[in-house]
Amino acid sequence: MDDFNAILTPGMLVKHPQMPDWGVGQVQSNIGGKVTVNFRETGKVVIDSARIALLPVFET
Repeated sequence: MDDFNAILTPGMLVKHPQMPDWGVGQVQSNIGGKVTVNFRETGKVVIDSARIALLPVFET
């Protein structure tokens, strides 16, 4: 599940597949399977990449 999450780098834009209300988030860090994302509507959230596969966002 974490194949895509493994290539996430700071600055990349993502969405949480089960939380569309959170909006688009920007990756802050990706360390040891924990991806920290700053979401526009929710703020900073730490995602366990073994449990959630974040979705890439290419439009702004």
